[in-house]
Amino acid sequence: MHKKPLHLGVTGGIGSGKSTVCRLLADRGASVIDADAISRALTAEGGAALPAIAQAFGEGVFQSPGILDREKLRRLVFDDGGARHTLQNLLHPMIAQEISRQAATAAAQSVACIAFDIPLLVESVRWRPMLHRVLVVDCSPATQIKRVGARSGLDAASVQKIMASQSSRANRLQAADYVLCNESVRIDEISAQLGLMFPFLEI
Repeated sequence: MHKKPLHLGVTGGIGSGKSTVCRLLADRGASVIDADAISRALTAEGGAALPAIAQAFGEGVFQSPGILDREKLRRLVFDDGGARHTLQNLLHPMIAQEISRQAATAAAQSVACIAFDIPLLVESVRWRPMLHRVLVVDCSPATQIKRVGARSGLDAASVQKIMASQSSRANRLQAADYVLCNESVRIDEISAQLGLMFPFLEI
């Protein structure tokens, strides 16, 4: 019987560099499960979540039948906490089901580590029980604002609003078993940090 893989939750605020860290973990042989990618697939044209979204929010959040207006829905849930919770309660069980399916597939392949890329890991009680350890990718709020503005063109106020909707930096750090500092460091330095944290993962 092969050894069970480490279930590693990877999280961080917007602009922290979490996706970069997950790519580096994949380079070291970890199997990465991306909750955001699963969410996008569920809400893409023909996605399994679209009927429930239409029922909860109406056809006004669709560009045309079967095609979600993501920007309109994004504005709605960021402006309305109740709408945000409705959407999360709708999507999270579907995301969790697909995460479980992908995790079972990865475990059958005898990988040493399954990295669960979950942006709202700290905000939701759903994820923590399925994880052995949590890695928080951390940087300063100023760096978050700078990075997100550079990649998406959002102004500082818009980025701060997104940050305010996420768990606080302090709460994330409190939930961490490992903290990876990603304050404007080079890729090779991030990789070196991962090597020290997880020496059983090889490039």
